[in-house]
Amino acid sequence: MKDLLRTQDLSRADVELLLDTAADFAKNPLRSNTALANKTVAIYMTKPSTRTRLSSESAVAHLGGTPIFIRGDELQLGRGETIADTARIISGYCSALIIRTFAQSDVDELGANASIPVINALTDDDHPTQLLADWLTIREQFGKDISGRKFVYLGDGNNMSHSWLIMGAIMGAHVVAATPTGAWAPDPDVVKIAQEIAKNSGGKVEVLHEAESAAKDASVLYTDVWMSMGDSESEREEKVLALSPFAVTENLMSLTQKDSVFMHCLPAHRGEEVEASVIDGTKSVIWREAFHRRTTIQSLLYHLINGDLQGSKH
Repeated sequence: MKDLLRTQDLSRADVELLLDTAADFAKNPLRSNTALANKTVAIYMTKPSTRTRLSSESAVAHLGGTPIFIRGDELQLGRGETIADTARIISGYCSALIIRTFAQSDVDELGANASIPVINALTDDDHPTQLLADWLTIREQFGKDISGRKFVYLGDGNNMSHSWLIMGAIMGAHVVAATPTGAWAPDPDVVKIAQEIAKNSGGKVEVLHEAESAAKDASVLYTDVWMSMGDSESEREEKVLALSPFAVTENLMSLTQKDSVFMHCLPAHRGEEVEASVIDGTKSVIWREAFHRRTTIQSLLYHLINGDLQGSKH
């Protein structure tokens, strides 16, 4: 496995290896501080970023490498140079490429033409690096035995909902996406892929359209902002109205298991998708989750560059 372009690229064994190493990096960040010695990693972002940029740059530095941050307007891509040519050029200078952009097809094309590992650090379709951080946080909370537990995402059926269902299926978990019907439901093709993966992993994938039944007896309630980058402001009123029943409230959390936690990929809008008392409360693990963006990207870089990941058949 050369690249991580989509969550579904990972096998269960890959995820377990990545999480084991990331847990080690959490305890000892400099454990492998010569892995990227005298090497560079390009970090190309056409979307603004806090966690992904900081975690990526610090992950490279902890491995002994030098991160090269590139904004969307700083390459000749903006003047018509092709993605394929750009991939080949970056491959000649750097040992890996981390990209955060809009179109999944751009990331796929970079992966196809680069000779170095390409890591999808968010597209409009998928967010695999976030899900690695999420699952390391879940493992810290509940251990490796997740039988009988339910993991619920509530809100917009966006890239986060897609990644949540796919990764949960890979891990053999019972995962739920509770969303409105119609325009803000998850992509049916992604749901189908998640369900196919779950058949082999022993997992269970559900898409529901009612928050209370989804939250009942859940171990995790997870949400994301309602208006993502690139969303049309003209849709805001309609979208907020549709998503309001899926806000994570104290009442919703009261329906969950006693040891349940609240998770959010951040940034958060308190008073919209989550009540302030929930995200700032005792069940919230958002800061640990954000911390693990670095440990998991560090692990991902380490294992991709060493050629340790096998990939999945999906």
